[in-house]
Amino acid sequence: MVGKHTSQTVVAASTATGSSRIARFFKQLSKQKMLMLMSLPFLIWVLIFKYVPLYGWTIAFQKFRPARDLFNQEWVGLSNFKFLFQEEAFYRVLRNTLVMSSINLVLGFVTAIVLAILLNELRNILFKRTVQTISYLPHFISWVVAANIVQTALAPEGIINILLLKLNLIDQPVLWLGKGEYFWSILGATEVWKNVGWNTIIYLAAITTIDPAQYEAAEIDGASRFQRILHITLPGMKSVIVILLIMNLGHILESGFEPQYLLGNGMNVDYSENLDIFVLKYGMNMGNYGLATAAGMFKTVVSFIFLMAANNIAKRLGESRLY
Repeated sequence: MVGKHTSQTVVAASTATGSSRIARFFKQLSKQKMLMLMSLPFLIWVLIFKYVPLYGWTIAFQKFRPARDLFNQEWVGLSNFKFLFQEEAFYRVLRNTLVMSSINLVLGFVTAIVLAILLNELRNILFKRTVQTISYLPHFISWVVAANIVQTALAPEGIINILLLKLNLIDQPVLWLGKGEYFWSILGATEVWKNVGWNTIIYLAAITTIDPAQYEAAEIDGASRFQRILHITLPGMKSVIVILLIMNLGHILESGFEPQYLLGNGMNVDYSENLDIFVLKYGMNMGNYGLATAAGMFKTVVSFIFLMAANNIAKRLGESRLY
């Protein structure tokens, strides 16, 4: 009887605690009416464009024919997934996607963080703003234009070959985009050139939140500039870096579409084709919508698993996390 009474007391206490938390939540919500109203259009947009289209995943289990109604199709179960995992090309594009995503992730993080720290250390405001502006500009160039610039620079008579010939580093012009083994490096360099300035914005914002008194105290104690960066700037950016890393791991299977599509060709296709191009080729060009949807569904599920795993690891290590 005592044990039963104790368990009932615990259940009642937990219920009361849950009710009080809910009450506090709605009380806090009522104090932020304007914030909720401002968030409402975004929530509606997410529901309409992100969640409502999920019913289209049913195509992955069908032999889809566009002329028919979505629910009046020939159902094939897991046949599309079986064919997908038996397709040799799928593993090739999966390899390309993972490699290109990893290159973009590492180079994107390292170059953006380094540039943000270097810009923060500049004392000449005019020079700092000039560098920021120049580094931001490529981000606003269309990928069509950017790809054309890269193709022109890497052409046999382009500036890259001319410089290498003048420096006697090569004996004859190299067809850079004609050799698949060069594609990943070219893509990584192109992504850095185009986006490094834009990616530094959030890191510069994180640096501005660091108390200047910490730098002053470190300088009085005799810390060098490098030591101040190592022990004050980087730890101050740590939470932002972890959050962005978690979010980027959630996009590990999204290596991009436009640069691969525009810079890719028949000579480097074994290295340039990724999952997005694979889905486009099978879905639009070959009319196999079920297989394309299965590939897209696979990409979404794996990305979700990566996101949850990275968040849980950060939680266990006591670092900043999404939730």
